[in-house]
Amino acid sequence: MTAATLVLVPLLAVLAPIITRGLRRWVVLPVIVFELLLGIVVGPSVLELVEPVEALQLLSEFGVAMLFFMAGTEINAAALRGRTGARAGLGWLLSLAIGIGMGWILVPGVGAVIIGIALSSTALGTLIPVLRDNGDLHSPFGRAVGAIGTVGEFGPIVAISVMLSNRSTLAAILVLVAFGVLAVLAIWRALRLETGKLHRFVESTLHTSAQFAVRLVLLIVAALVALSAWLDVDILLGAFTAGIIWHILIRDADPETQEAVESKIEGLAFGFLIPIFFIVTGIEFDLDALLEQPWTLALLPVVALALFVARGLPSALAAPEGSDRRTRLSVALMGATGLPIIIVATTTGVAAGYISATAAAVLVGGGMLSVLLFPALATVIRAKAPSR
Repeated sequence: MTAATLVLVPLLAVLAPIITRGLRRWVVLPVIVFELLLGIVVGPSVLELVEPVEALQLLSEFGVAMLFFMAGTEINAAALRGRTGARAGLGWLLSLAIGIGMGWILVPGVGAVIIGIALSSTALGTLIPVLRDNGDLHSPFGRAVGAIGTVGEFGPIVAISVMLSNRSTLAAILVLVAFGVLAVLAIWRALRLETGKLHRFVESTLHTSAQFAVRLVLLIVAALVALSAWLDVDILLGAFTAGIIWHILIRDADPETQEAVESKIEGLAFGFLIPIFFIVTGIEFDLDALLEQPWTLALLPVVALALFVARGLPSALAAPEGSDRRTRLSVALMGATGLPIIIVATTTGVAAGYISATAAAVLVGGGMLSVLLFPALATVIRAKAPSR
């Protein structure tokens, strides 16, 4: 890693929230928008100041794992039960079917599956900070979006592991079931574990160099990601499961301890690793492929619209009961916000030769546009709803 890279990447990570805060008086945008855009600017496509070297790519992989770990920690099991969970699940199945149907018109075969998975995703890790900042995280609206985001991340990860595996479909399902059994056993063990000593040890090291909670989180993430890699299922499934397990282990701790631990882990995730993932995604973004033909750039709004139709409209099924049209539209816009899974699915598709680099750039660009527009629109529309 060059000296320029060593300085520029942290500099971009600092500039992104400053720009976000500076523009807040006019528009509220997620910080990842500027992490991506700044990455594109300094990357090979524009200024050529930073190359996606191996060290950066490794940190980026840790970053995406932590993104899905954080999404796993926000899982609300209660929201996944009953009407909201059932409708969120039904909405995702409809999204996958609609997405594959749209993809089949353009690229019949496995390419259509990749497009379908991309269009059926929801960026829960991106939406959680927005919901938290808006005070909606624990509201009925926030719980509905959380359920939609959970199935919109978990479902596509499962679909990638089954539909895009090098194994036969039956073998991929059996391996996935094996991972599921091991994950359920780990979750069951976490539920049965006497956590009093653990919580006391965590509390006693909160302000020491030991920092046991952070070290334990990294171990849990590494163990579940390693298990995923060993079984050859998507590593994001392991990271997501690690988040669920950690949430269980810390759930009964003293509220002050929970808050302190959460702050430290969020600092590691959102202050270090996750920004690197989005900045590196921007650095690696193939802007030349996107600009290769005049019509490709014009397709970005089309992809964003496809996300709204394929993912957003079915997501509205899980809107809180009795919601007015503004709230349902806000839920649909939140559900249609997708990017991390789009990046993962298209990267897999390009590597395997199922879709072109141009198609991947258009899909990722459309995902960026959804992150840029949909949460901001949802926030404005939500603020104008009769009740929160």
